[in-house]
Amino acid sequence: MTSRKELIEKIKKTGGKSIQTLKDSTLFNIEFTPTTIPAMNLAMSARFDGGIMQGHTMIAGPSKHFKSMFALTLAADYLKARPDAVLLFYINEFGTPKKYFESLGIDDEQALVEPVETVEELTHKLANQLQNFTKEDEVIVVIDSIGNIASKKELEDALKGDDKQDMTRAKKMKAMFRIITPMLTTRSIPLITINHTYKTLEMFSKDVVSGGTGSYYSADNIWIVGRRQYKDKKSDTEISGWEFIINVEKSRYVREKAKIPITVEFNGGINKRSGLFDLAMATGWIEKPKQGYYNIIDKTTGEVLAENLREADAKKSEVLDVLLTKKEFTKPIEDYYGLGGGSIDIPDSGVEEDD
Repeated sequence: MTSRKELIEKIKKTGGKSIQTLKDSTLFNIEFTPTTIPAMNLAMSARFDGGIMQGHTMIAGPSKHFKSMFALTLAADYLKARPDAVLLFYINEFGTPKKYFESLGIDDEQALVEPVETVEELTHKLANQLQNFTKEDEVIVVIDSIGNIASKKELEDALKGDDKQDMTRAKKMKAMFRIITPMLTTRSIPLITINHTYKTLEMFSKDVVSGGTGSYYSADNIWIVGRRQYKDKKSDTEISGWEFIINVEKSRYVREKAKIPITVEFNGGINKRSGLFDLAMATGWIEKPKQGYYNIIDKTTGEVLAENLREADAKKSEVLDVLLTKKEFTKPIEDYYGLGGGSIDIPDSGVEEDD
């Protein structure tokens, strides 16, 4: 009778260099690149110190919902963490002016931008690039967007004056993701795609990502972005920004339907401590001793770390960073957002989204 060791060696010899035992396989060694926004790390990986990973992340939503800036924020933090890395940016909507890249500190020599006009052209260019990469190449790919790119047939029909609906686009999109998905994993490359959503016609309509099932099935993470008005409480009438709600539609790590708010102010941009105030309130690390004022406390010692803060100041307080160093604060929250769930009760997003 053939021993297990002999059988494994026989299979390896026939299978080639890429076959490994589960113990030795590097395919499951997911390396996270943390972003500068802990709540975004939580939305990506259910870990405050997690973040960007290999594979496909789709960011979908209506127009003016910060989708492109979310993608560029992820790309910018990836590049900052990896000085030799490169951003490969495929563009067809042209809704990301150069100032977006500059505002996030993306070096214009570290980003390669290429326009694409059809799904087939994108498939050809992207597949060729991915085929040429190895695990040693540090590349992040962004496509803006897959929701608004035409197929070759759609373009040809338009040039001929034929306005019949193109039934091939979804198939072409599905074929593209069939081709590139395994390449992303075997080469440890993160891909961020921007997509659109549409409303279903049910009595209680819901948002659905466009473009067919191909992009949906291939995605490791899908965020559907909503938004609501943000006021800093200094004025009850003036809007000071938007709170964009990351609705986790699909994830390999985060429980689906989780909602995580990211605050973006007109003056100041993204609040890097977005969501931490709400999480600290829900878990008892922030108390409200009197109306309109808040104390940030260390639950492990009872020490008051900051006191009598207005809500707007508490949401930006550097003391929130201290809480992230304490496992007693982070672990219950990470367990709650992870696939296993948790015992604490965290309200997902507070008030309803404007959309």
